[in-house]
Amino acid sequence: MATMTAAQRREQARVEYDAFLKSCPTNQLLDRISDKWVSLVVSALAPGPLRYSDLGRKIAGVSPKMLTQTLRSLERDGLLDRTVTPSVPVRVDYELTALGQNLALLLTAVKDWAETHFDEVREARERYDTEGADS
Repeated sequence: MATMTAAQRREQARVEYDAFLKSCPTNQLLDRISDKWVSLVVSALAPGPLRYSDLGRKIAGVSPKMLTQTLRSLERDGLLDRTVTPSVPVRVDYELTALGQNLALLLTAVKDWAETHFDEVREARERYDTEGADS
């Protein structure tokens, strides 16, 4: 087996992970983390741990099934930890891991951008719908 230079190893890694290729695992990861519910769950957990019921109340419109699926996928990907405390009723807390906190910086920034710029986007949509559709 031939020894590779650092530049060759970097080039091989670049080829192996190309998110523009549908078959690339990074493409699949982008698909996961760009999901609306993932963004909202990660942003909700950024300040600190929350119970399942608190997450459900904080994230308007998420069904219990979707919240559970999202939490399981984030746990599987190593982005959050689930802690069960035996009590009546059982207490389940969710907290971002270091990897999840790193992602939270990006997703929270996107959420903040959407909240800050929604009026501009709405105006652009209205302009497009009245003017742009005729073009």
